[in-house]
Amino acid sequence: MAIKNFAFSPATLKVKAGTTVTWTNQDTDAHTVTSAGSGGPLHSPALATHATYSYQFTKPGTYTYLCTIHPFMTAKVEVTR
Repeated sequence: MAIKNFAFSPATLKVKAGTTVTWTNQDTDAHTVTSAGSGGPLHSPALATHATYSYQFTKPGTYTYLCTIHPFMTAKVEVTR
């Protein structure tokens, strides 16, 4: 997953359970990968340029997330069996 031009790319990623997804910040500004709402599994620190954050999705479902620094940046991961 790329973080560039103040957007997550792709905006919707479809993966199978057990897949590890890695986000890479390609912007000069810091960004986070943080689950929308409370209790979600995604909680990255602020990622500097070229920094990465990885998470293994083990349970099927739709995981919406955003950048807490730039809340207009939203995306989702759809996990299937």
